[in-house]
Amino acid sequence: MNSNLTFFKACFKNEMQSTINLLAAMPNDNLSYKPHPVNRSAKEIAEHILAHVLDLKIIIENNACDEALVFDFESAADASQKLSHLWTAVEQALENVTNEQWENEMVELLVSGKSFASMPRTNMMWFFFFDIIHHRGQLSSYIRPMGGKNPAVYGYSADTI
Repeated sequence: MNSNLTFFKACFKNEMQSTINLLAAMPNDNLSYKPHPVNRSAKEIAEHILAHVLDLKIIIENNACDEALVFDFESAADASQKLSHLWTAVEQALENVTNEQWENEMVELLVSGKSFASMPRTNMMWFFFFDIIHHRGQLSSYIRPMGGKNPAVYGYSADTI
């Protein structure tokens, strides 16, 4: 019988390359692009994705995580390289998690040092993972207006066929 942890590992592995490719597709000369003044810039969204992957490693290895809101980078290539290293570190850390730790250990989420929520590790990992996918989708809607070409995420992209 497959566990929730096994399923998470498979899902996480499947999303890696699409996310790395999307960050690499950002045109460097337009990282400050925002579709509206209230939106985050492309760089801010990419920093948030990177920070969330760092958070996943912290959540795996600790019983508290003070959410990293920013993970700086210099260029699209730098962002995709950093993401690749972070993603691999999370995959490696997942190999040391038992089903007991995954399902039953509580993890406290802090924001700027203040308690925000406490939940089982499994719930927090899925919460952050889905948020990464959400922000990847958000960023994918920026790529063409920024002057870039959208890589394939699920299936093909009109820019890559």
